[in-house]
Amino acid sequence: NKVFDPDITPKVTSLIATVGFYEHTGDWLYTSGLPAKSGVGGGVLGVLPGIMGIAAFAPPLDNAGNSVKAQAAIKAFANKLGLGIFNGNNITIQK
Repeated sequence: NKVFDPDITPKVTSLIATVGFYEHTGDWLYTSGLPAKSGVGGGVLGVLPGIMGIAAFAPPLDNAGNSVKAQAAIKAFANKLGLGIFNGNNITIQK
């Protein structure tokens, strides 16, 4: 089942890339390379467009309402694998 029309995917990705972490959005995107949205419940949902989504959940929150541990986990995963929209890597998914 479709959750939403795939044609709006670029708009959603653009939105979370620019405002997904409140006043920490720029720092998040620069250091993780993944557009993502945080929630004040402690969740973080990120996306590498066309490749994958990633999520983590863990309180406590920083001063902007973003999960400290979920941010660290997703950044560590993305950085370890060299993922991110700014690194220029090409990723191939083998079937």
